[in-house]
Amino acid sequence: MESIYEKRPWLGHYPEWAPHELPLSGDTAVGHFSETARLKSDSPAIYYFDHKVTYEELDRDSDALAAAFLALGLGKGDRVVVDLQNIPQFPLVVYAAWKIGAVVVPVNPMYKEKELGYFCRDSEASALVIQDDLARGLDLSFLDGTPVRHLITTSALDGLPEGAERPSLLRDLSKNPVPGALELGELLDRFRGKRAPAPHAGPEDLAYLTYTSGTTGPPKGAMNTHGNIAFNARVYETMLRMDQSDVVLGVAPLFHVTGEVAHLAVAARVGIPVILFYRFDPAETLRLVERWKATMTVASITVFLALMNHPDIHTRDLSSLRKAYSGGAPVSEATVKRFEEITGLYIHNVYGMTETNSPSHIVPLGERAPVDPESGALSVGVPVPNCVVKIVDLEEGTRELSPGETGEIVDRGPMVVPGYWKKPRETAHAIRDGWLYTGDVGKMDEEGWFYVVDRKKDLIVASGFKVWPRDVEDVIYQHPAVRETAVVGVPDPYRGETVKAFVALKEGFEGKVSPEEIISFCKERMAAYKYPRQVEMVPEIPKTLTGKFLRRTLREKEKGA
Repeated sequence: MESIYEKRPWLGHYPEWAPHELPLSGDTAVGHFSETARLKSDSPAIYYFDHKVTYEELDRDSDALAAAFLALGLGKGDRVVVDLQNIPQFPLVVYAAWKIGAVVVPVNPMYKEKELGYFCRDSEASALVIQDDLARGLDLSFLDGTPVRHLITTSALDGLPEGAERPSLLRDLSKNPVPGALELGELLDRFRGKRAPAPHAGPEDLAYLTYTSGTTGPPKGAMNTHGNIAFNARVYETMLRMDQSDVVLGVAPLFHVTGEVAHLAVAARVGIPVILFYRFDPAETLRLVERWKATMTVASITVFLALMNHPDIHTRDLSSLRKAYSGGAPVSEATVKRFEEITGLYIHNVYGMTETNSPSHIVPLGERAPVDPESGALSVGVPVPNCVVKIVDLEEGTRELSPGETGEIVDRGPMVVPGYWKKPRETAHAIRDGWLYTGDVGKMDEEGWFYVVDRKKDLIVASGFKVWPRDVEDVIYQHPAVRETAVVGVPDPYRGETVKAFVALKEGFEGKVSPEEIISFCKERMAAYKYPRQVEMVPEIPKTLTGKFLRRTLREKEKGA
């Protein structure tokens, strides 16, 4: 008998212009870029602050760098760690590496020696490309214990034309050589006009090793293939109806799967520009939306909150921005409503993970996410084309649950990675018979809308009752003074665990709202076993650079208290 998930009730929510399936092909991420560079050479590929880089220029420079990589002894399958902010050299290095069949390992520029050493060793990288200002802040002797043979530096200033006025975000930067390092600009000059006879990159070849954020354990290298990246670039193109009129606002970090797919890959696929501006800054973001007429972005909800709370939101012309999507962290209905009141722009939900190469679920363009009547959570959307999703029991993961029942979300489709880099045990645990066990707890309603409740490892058991932090957080967000909140379980001698909420207040409410008021607010609105017994006011919730709240950090803080 066909299960409810095999019937795919969510297809009824697809707009008439959205296909239920996308044809599978031999597309690759590097193929998308090469084709666009051939057909649209004069079109802008990057807007870097107020300056333009064409596809022809990006193609030419990545050819030169690819030839330099080959001369350095790099080749197909070698790993290249990229430690850069959102600057033009990031896609330049990516496309150069792909042109020789190498694999890009993008890392967070905030990482220090310990983290970088781990990623270089675990990926068995041959080269590290890093900003010179970042390198100067490190003790580079950490590389001695890694297989890295080549250190290549560049500057965020190199993306600006000579003599151009510096943007405020780059005002404090200076260009200084790093002893013993190769300089990327010098490599380009030396190999200008040369091309690498690149080996064929097939859909199964690795494009990225993107390390999971480590919110629930040590980071693992998800093996994002060229086929994975190319497919989900087409998903974004299709479900957001993207064409030559679009301009991507590159506000997500390029080292994150959102930046990789929803910014770089979709821009290369469609042949449109992506706006880059070093790192997120609300004022600069709003200025550049107006300057370059950005139409589309995918960002964490913390980005939209920062924009919403910045005074320039009321003076900048944001009318071009028609397609706003948010993923990576819970989105409250109150935040979406407030943002729409201020800007007229509705924030659509999108849901996915590193292992699904960004989207596995999406709220179709023009649709509005329903609200779960039980928890008050907004739906994360419906499965994207070619993706089949089901909810299974939390204990064994083998029994399909009925609509409305809460269990683990499992996905299957061409967006799912083949596994984790050199971690067969973790791969076998996460991917079973082609199904990715996400570790996220959620449910599907009768109409096929999906809701994320929480992470399995974040479950709180208080006096034998199961409490999902998300349920409590959604109630706390209803308080008008709350800017952000995170809920964790803390040890309790009587209840085993009890619920504790960390709360950051909106500007102007500091010192005016007490923990007792938050507790009372929750007590009136939820079951007795759920409401927080403890509330701690904090300046902000610890989070990753991509906006995910780090509940694990809060739990560890409580254990050490």
